[in-house]
Amino acid sequence: MLNKHSEYAKTRVGIIGGGIGGATIALQLSQQGADVLLFEKESSLVNGPPMCHLHAGGNLYREISDQQCIDLLKQSINTAKLYREAIDYRPTIVAVPLHDNGEPNDVTSRLTVLQKEYQRLIASDPQNEILGPASEYFRLYQQIDLERLSQLPVPNHPQTPDEWMIAFAKQTDLTQLKFPVFLVQEYGISVFRLAALTSLALESSSHCELLTSTKVTSVAQNDAEQWIIEANRSGVEETFEVDYLINACGFRTGTIDDMVGLKPKRMVEFKAAYISRWNDYQTNWPEIIFHGTRGTENGMTQLTPYPNGYFQIHAMTPDITLFEDGLVSSKQESAQPELPNKYINKVNHKWDEQVINERTSKAIEKVAGFIPAFNSADIGGRPMYGAQQIPGADATLRVADVAFQSNSYARCEIVKASSALPAANTIIDKLVELGLLTEKLSKQSLNTSMDISVTSDIAEEEIAQKAEHLAQERGFPVDLARRTMASVR
Repeated sequence: MLNKHSEYAKTRVGIIGGGIGGATIALQLSQQGADVLLFEKESSLVNGPPMCHLHAGGNLYREISDQQCIDLLKQSINTAKLYREAIDYRPTIVAVPLHDNGEPNDVTSRLTVLQKEYQRLIASDPQNEILGPASEYFRLYQQIDLERLSQLPVPNHPQTPDEWMIAFAKQTDLTQLKFPVFLVQEYGISVFRLAALTSLALESSSHCELLTSTKVTSVAQNDAEQWIIEANRSGVEETFEVDYLINACGFRTGTIDDMVGLKPKRMVEFKAAYISRWNDYQTNWPEIIFHGTRGTENGMTQLTPYPNGYFQIHAMTPDITLFEDGLVSSKQESAQPELPNKYINKVNHKWDEQVINERTSKAIEKVAGFIPAFNSADIGGRPMYGAQQIPGADATLRVADVAFQSNSYARCEIVKASSALPAANTIIDKLVELGLLTEKLSKQSLNTSMDISVTSDIAEEEIAQKAEHLAQERGFPVDLARRTMASVR
């Protein structure tokens, strides 16, 4: 677990928040030999907004720039290498509906840019070929191609691009789509397996003390410019002292900024995804994205498959995934945006059953508008939900990593999970610059072999058992902690 070749620093780092950002930073810093205290108020790591997609290219977000998409591609490749056993290796279909203002040519242009960048990344390092060959990054399907595929039997374990398209071709109302339709090597990511991997790795690290069920109540600097952290640990008040403080509290990041006396601008958005079960159709599916304008009744619809007929549904409409007054900004008196209490209650696991039923039913109906047979799907469990931070004042921002406010305080500002690893490496750079870490591994090893070593030695049986336990503990079907058969490599 530890890098034998680095000189262990005596720097003591406190990380507040055990989401994907805080957990990844803790993994990387403990590898460098820093002594890490990771504070997480929940009983396990990596809780938060509904995570299901690697975002290797930003194909869900037409509104963001090509550069943000390229950044997401790079970040996702390194994330997939670090968390290889949390990746669901199945492709994604991207389709543009007839009612949408966008055109397939726009999708082609974006995918071509990403394909060229992916080819360049592979040329620079063959280990970057995590999404398959660059030549197969995406494939186009015209209506005649899908009509031909619709006549073929659906394979139980699709392998080729054509095989992955058969179920979609058979079940989708093709008259509602513009052509071509795209199959992209854009994979899924399991939040429960990710939580299992980070937990197992950190629990076995001699350089990280994992403090779950621990709520930080105050932070302040002493005369020696060290941070004094007061926290309630399972009902017991304790005090901790660290040399460097990292705020990785996700949507609650502003609460720590307020304690420190900082007032950066930020936004917070509450969102939810819904769990359905389609018993009539239990074969392996790709992920499917029907593009649409965010916040309208025709907002983007995303269907994410899991084993045994479970599907997670995002629909970027006000009555499904998005919520009225669910996007809020910070004000002058506080760095923490104030979500209405009704959303804080939802974050704290207090949902009205009627709301769950209504929104899940609307999500199923939305998908059935494209895949008519999906009307027979049922509610499959409680929603996956959470609030997402967005630094600054641009609600379309999808790429951000870390901000430094002093020589002893950093703020993790990731919006997407794939930005967690760059945030960790940026913090390592800063600590080396400040002399708080005595030796830094090369960039090449940070992005390849060292990262992989943190998690690659954990046995699959351990990961699966831990992931399924976390799903059950959080009240979700265990199948959401399992990958499709195509992912079992």
